[in-house]
Amino acid sequence: MLGGKKILLGITGGIAAYKTTFLVRLLIKAGAEVKVVMTQSASSFVSPLTLSTLSKNPVLMDFIDETDGSISWNNHVELGLWADYMVIAPATANTLSKMAHGTCDNLLLATYLSAKCPVYFAPAMDLDMYKHPSTLESLEKLQSFGNVMIPAESGELASGLHGEGRMAEPENILDFITSNLSKELPLNGKKVLITAGPTHEAIDPVRFLGNRSSGTMGFELAKKAADLGANVILVSGPTSLDISHGSVQLVRITSAQEMYDVCQEHYPDTDVAILAAAVADYRPKHVAKEKIKKKEGDLQIELERNPDILYSLGKEKKNQFLVGFALETENELENAKGKLQRKNLDAIVLNSLKDEGAGFGGNTNKITFIDKNSGIKTFALKTKAEVASDIWEEITSRIHA
Repeated sequence: MLGGKKILLGITGGIAAYKTTFLVRLLIKAGAEVKVVMTQSASSFVSPLTLSTLSKNPVLMDFIDETDGSISWNNHVELGLWADYMVIAPATANTLSKMAHGTCDNLLLATYLSAKCPVYFAPAMDLDMYKHPSTLESLEKLQSFGNVMIPAESGELASGLHGEGRMAEPENILDFITSNLSKELPLNGKKVLITAGPTHEAIDPVRFLGNRSSGTMGFELAKKAADLGANVILVSGPTSLDISHGSVQLVRITSAQEMYDVCQEHYPDTDVAILAAAVADYRPKHVAKEKIKKKEGDLQIELERNPDILYSLGKEKKNQFLVGFALETENELENAKGKLQRKNLDAIVLNSLKDEGAGFGGNTNKITFIDKNSGIKTFALKTKAEVASDIWEEITSRIHA
C-alpha cells in the first residue's frame, strides 16, 4: 500500500515523540520514503540524529539551515509538494490549535499549510486536555478541512492517569493509514485469481514438455491488483520470479493439472480471474519412472489433452469477471474473438507474435483488449508493468460501470 510513497512525518513536542523512531522504521519497512520535520520542542523528547539515521534523510527543524558554516533555506513549499502523505504524530494540543487557526510560527506548521497531499494527524495529550472544549473544537475543525484524525487510544498517560489521549501505537498508526487508503482503491475487498508462467509436463524424472513463458506478465498483473487493494491468489508455474506483497498469496505449481486443481479451489469466491499462464495443451500419456535412455531410431511419445482451465472456469462462471489471454500468430483478432465466445469470457487480452517486443521472454508487450460486447482497444508497445496497469484500468472501468 505504501510502497514507493513519499511520507512527510511531522513530530511535535510531546512525550509520545519517542515512539516516532518505531513509526519511521515501520513506514520504511512498508516501502515508503520518509522525511522528518519536527519542532524545536520535539527534539527534547527524541533525537534528530536517531530519526535522520533511521529515515536516511536529514531531519529539518528550522527555516534556516546553518550546517558546516553555510546557510541554506529549508523550503516548506517544496516539502509540502514532495509528499504523497503527511503524518503529524504526535500532534499536541498546542499544534492542533495552531493548525486549526492557521498559525504559522515554525517550519512544521508552514509545511502543513503548504501541503497539497492528504494529511493524517495523531493527537497525543493528557486526558483533561484531550476532553477540553478547545481541543475538541480543533479536532472537529481540522477534520472539516479534510484532514484525517488517527484516534487517540486509552491507556496509561504520562501524568500517571489512565484514560483517553494516548497517541496511537506506531503499528496502529500504520494499520489505520493503510486501511484508510484502501477504502479508496477500486479493488478494495475484491479477491483476484491470476495464473502466470508456463507449466511443465513430465516425460520422465528429468525431462518435461514446456514453453518459453517467463511469467512476468502474470506477476505484474498480481502486483498491480494488490496495489489497487485486492487480495490476490497468484498461481504460478515454474519461474525464477518472486513477489513480496502482503496482499499476494503465491501458490507454486508445476503441471497443468496442478494449476487446474488450485484454480478450482479458489474460483468459487473469486471476483476477478485473469488466466495469463501459458498452459500446456497436452501432456505425455505415460510418464517414465526412470530416465529414458537414448536408443537407436526415433522416440515416440503419446500425448493426451490437459484439462482446459479457462473453459472450465467459463462454464462455472456466475458473478466472476473472467479474462483470458490469446497469443496468436495468424488471424489474430478472429481467433481471439472466437476464444472469448467459446469459453464464456468477459474479456480477452490478445498479443501477436508478429509484433516485435510482444509475447514471451521479454519485458515489453503489445496488446489488444477485447470485451464481450465487442469493445476493442489496442495499445502501443509498453513495459509489462505498464501493460498490467492498462489491463486493470480496462477491467475496473467495466466492473464498476
